Amino acid sequence: MHPIRILLADDHEVVRAGYRRLLENSTGIEVITEVASGEDAYSRYCDLHPDVVVMDLTMPGMGGLEASRRIIAHDSRAKILVFSVHENEVMLNRALDAGVLGYISKRSASAVMIEAVRRVAAGEVYVGQEMMSSLVKRTTTPDSDLVVGLSPREFEVFRLLADSKSVNEIAELLNLSPKTVGHHMTSIKSKLHIDNVAGLTRLAIRLGIITP
Repeated sequence: MHPIRILLADDHEVVRAGYRRLLENSTGIEVITEVASGEDAYSRYCDLHPDVVVMDLTMPGMGGLEASRRIIAHDSRAKILVFSVHENEVMLNRALDAGVLGYISKRSASAVMIEAVRRVAAGEVYVGQEMMSSLVKRTTTPDSDLVVGLSPREFEVFRLLADSKSVNEIAELLNLSPKTVGHHMTSIKSKLHIDNVAGLTRLAIRLGIITP
């Protein structure tokens, strides 16, 4: 049996080191590369085509959600397991809608990570127990109902705007023109009934999309 080949994506070196030890101490799992950004996750996936990507969502640059979307667009058979501090229905639903197979919290027990990796490698959907209430709740608040109306691209622009990125920075990160980003920003403000970036930031914090 060949080992399950893992690409590990997280921007914190200490976190990566801990998870690498955990994964490689488990029979039949091998971490073949580590990356610290969404851009590098996509690039290394295209180079190596690992069996499973273990993906953090909150990283510098375009982040894990956009990286997951690009990886799956490149290879529809890609198997991605999200491990994140975000334990809310908005991020869970966005990740599942992007096509990831698994989603667990970073506070999960070590055994959960190992089980999730094995299940995702087998092509199964795996949502950690701590996320089940979010999976059941779906979108039940006025704030989250608003965000549901954003397209995947609009949601990513919204997240980056709320995280203090400029239009030009977002354009570079998402390979778009500043004019296109501006159009998205206008649409986002209209759909969310918010007319400034400060308001977008407050909404993103309330929904747990970014941390203050």
